[in-house]
Amino acid sequence: MIGMVLAAGAGRRLRPYTDTLPKALVPVNGETTILDIALGNLAEVGLTDVVIVVGYRAEAVEERKAALEERYGVSIALVHNDKAEEWNNAYSMWLAREHFSKGVLMVNGDTVHPVSVEKTLLSGRGPDILLAVDNVKTLADEEMKVTLDGEGRLKTITKLMDPATAYGEYIGATLIEPAAAEPLAAALKATWERDPDLYYEDGYQELVGRGGRIAVAPIGEVAWVEVDNHDDLEKARRIAKGY
Repeated sequence: MIGMVLAAGAGRRLRPYTDTLPKALVPVNGETTILDIALGNLAEVGLTDVVIVVGYRAEAVEERKAALEERYGVSIALVHNDKAEEWNNAYSMWLAREHFSKGVLMVNGDTVHPVSVEKTLLSGRGPDILLAVDNVKTLADEEMKVTLDGEGRLKTITKLMDPATAYGEYIGATLIEPAAAEPLAAALKATWERDPDLYYEDGYQELVGRGGRIAVAPIGEVAWVEVDNHDDLEKARRIAKGY
């Protein structure tokens, strides 16, 4: 199994930081960036082969690649998304499809969370795909919400649902078993071909619609944040001080 980080996004709501950096390289604790935290978490659970999907300001990641490999004891392979400023992340994730067959623990490059999330996913291995879900947080309209079927597997994943009907929020961390590699790649391809502005979570919904199995792993009472704007960044900085 390998680690993967989706880090192609521009993060326009985080300007001026993202005038010259991808969102994943925005500092959250001194010189520690979101990408630093992601790589540190993956290394801590023994995932030292890591694929990073880059796009916007990819050269900034390329310039730091050797230093990051040395700092965290990882080997990094970069996958380039030439549509990162035009298309959404269903396409980004699909570009890394050749790595799915190795088994992947994938994290978003804009999410700050503790290593307990990776440990929760790895301890729950078994289904084809396993999503880390916060079922404690009070939800609103913006969150990527999930509902479950009668067997406790994913039924629906979307921002467009009544928060009161949701089981919880998907936090941007997924464990993909090798058996799910080809079906997931096909579902992602169908998703971005239908509309390149769709999210990879729409690909998960496509997979469920095709009969694919996706399970969820509750992460418990965990301090985490998806960093979309400056308020989120301030929260990330408070959280990161505790890591």
